[in-house]
Amino acid sequence: MTELVCKIPGMKKLVSRSLLFAAIAGTFACTPSGNSPADESAAAAVNSLRLYVLDGGDLVSNPASYQLAEDEVQTSMLSIAAYLVVHPRGILLYDTFGVADDERQPGGTGTQQTIVRSDKQERFITLAAPLREQLAAAGYTPADITHLALSHYHWDHSANANVFAHATWLVRPDERAEMFGTPGGSARPATYSELIDGPTVLIDSDDYDVFGDGSVVLKAARGHSPGHQVLYLDLERTGGVVLSGDLYHYPEERSLNRLPISEFDKTQTVASRQAVEEFLELNNAALWIGHDLLAHRRLKKSPDYYD
Repeated sequence: MTELVCKIPGMKKLVSRSLLFAAIAGTFACTPSGNSPADESAAAAVNSLRLYVLDGGDLVSNPASYQLAEDEVQTSMLSIAAYLVVHPRGILLYDTFGVADDERQPGGTGTQQTIVRSDKQERFITLAAPLREQLAAAGYTPADITHLALSHYHWDHSANANVFAHATWLVRPDERAEMFGTPGGSARPATYSELIDGPTVLIDSDDYDVFGDGSVVLKAARGHSPGHQVLYLDLERTGGVVLSGDLYHYPEERSLNRLPISEFDKTQTVASRQAVEEFLELNNAALWIGHDLLAHRRLKKSPDYYD
């Protein structure tokens, strides 16, 4: 049974969904897949599912970390992506970039910025526009976001997470435990620390239907991290799309069947890839690899959208 972590005045309490709805008497709010009255107007402004692609900039990377040679990849650079999913019942943000808006250095779009991970490793990103600016281009503010899902907790997917601590966070228990326990070196815990006190849905099933109609589904894809998850969208005109998180980084990982050197559990990654590939074939869906720089550049960006 899916569980909720609800913020109650003076305490934090973990309760099951059934017990929660039996006990609530109007003294606090915790909505697993709905939205508050303040959020309804933004979501209700659309009558069908929309997907906005957000650009988090370009990341310097090393194909050897993914058991790929330089001459086996079209480019060694990776893109960073986030996605805004607007549904009549709520607004979901999937991933939040690698550089937080409030830590951006002077210089603006096109500037290269250094990020230092928890393990002291430096990574280099060429900045795109701030996340808030890209949301605004689509007509939304951070306050409009009703749901937050991270593909996983690594630094290049969670930099702005604290901005959305008011939204219902959709996360798997093992991922949350890792994040607030002893996370791996790819983490920057300060960027997501405020999520610990926010409204949270702990997902204990492989598939989680976010809005209850099958059009937005978080699917377990463990291996890269303990609770890594991909996102399936059933778009009316575009068709089925699976947003990959870090199931793959380079498209050549997929075509050449290569695995990253450093995975939480490589056996799980292999199984997750097989399950997702089978799902894609069964549902005639496309896989969008968020780190695939060339493919990401070809996608329409906010304020344009897919529906």
